[in-house]
Amino acid sequence: MRLPRRAALGLLPLLLLLPPAPEAAKKPTPCHRCRGLVDKFNQGMVDTAKKNFGGGNTAWEEKTLSKYESSEIRLLEILEGLCESSDFECNQMLEAQEEHLEAWWLQLKSEYPDLFEWFCVKTLKVCCSPGTYGPDCLACQGGSQRPCSGNGHCSGDGSRQGDGSCRCHMGYQGPLCTDCMDGYFSSLRNETHSICTACDESCKTCSGLTNRDCGECEVGWVLDEGACVECDSSCVGCTGEGPGNCKECISGYAREHGQCADVDECSLAEKACVRKHENCYNTPGSYVCVCPDGFEETEDACVPPAEAEATEGESPTQLPSREDL
Repeated sequence: MRLPRRAALGLLPLLLLLPPAPEAAKKPTPCHRCRGLVDKFNQGMVDTAKKNFGGGNTAWEEKTLSKYESSEIRLLEILEGLCESSDFECNQMLEAQEEHLEAWWLQLKSEYPDLFEWFCVKTLKVCCSPGTYGPDCLACQGGSQRPCSGNGHCSGDGSRQGDGSCRCHMGYQGPLCTDCMDGYFSSLRNETHSICTACDESCKTCSGLTNRDCGECEVGWVLDEGACVECDSSCVGCTGEGPGNCKECISGYAREHGQCADVDECSLAEKACVRKHENCYNTPGSYVCVCPDGFEETEDACVPPAEAEATEGESPTQLPSREDL
């Protein structure tokens, strides 16, 4: 039923609040759909292999099986199980390409045993072979055999999309993913392989696994006697291990007897906790203010139990009666 114009206009604000439709980029690509159909077809071949045979006359079974193996009956069983009835795109693609699948099954399977390569790459031209990309299926950076030197993902690999550039795995960088990032060092490199291994946590750059192999120390670490050592937690920069080698102290600490020590804010002349009856407890680098057990906490004070009960027991001031006025 068509809505009256006034009612339809009233729905406009609601329509504007509806979430946007999913982006087209999230829709499966033709290559993805083709690969999915091939995967289901291959699974169908597995499911129908030696179907309804086993346990009888072996010679008869082998003779009969050889006929069933490449028969139209088996093809029909595979095709019937490819798509769920609710999968519109799968059924649409199957209907459009059924003759191709039948031709491969009955005539071309022995010559082109890889259905994906024949169907998706060479016939429909919606995919590329692994290690290639783009409309013309060009080799990825680093070659189609080991794209990105095996240390990254080639943009568009196996599809008719992308630009063939490398997105390197963690620890690797460079156009071919053969160089090591900061925090990693080259543990193996030759004409075909490059392997980057993580440095010790103390190193920003390194040439080996230990804290003595650092080229530069990470922030919060310092080179001391040939090794990167961690600054004390009380330091802002340091020249060595321990609180006595701090360049500066962090907030809540002060230099005392040559090293950074915790400041006891609760013992200072100026009170850290200013509410009445409030207790002060020192913590490393800071302090906390807490009311004693049983005291009621208010914005301005910690109220003792007796005072709190008395306050609660007081009756509110009564307004004068009409007669008194």
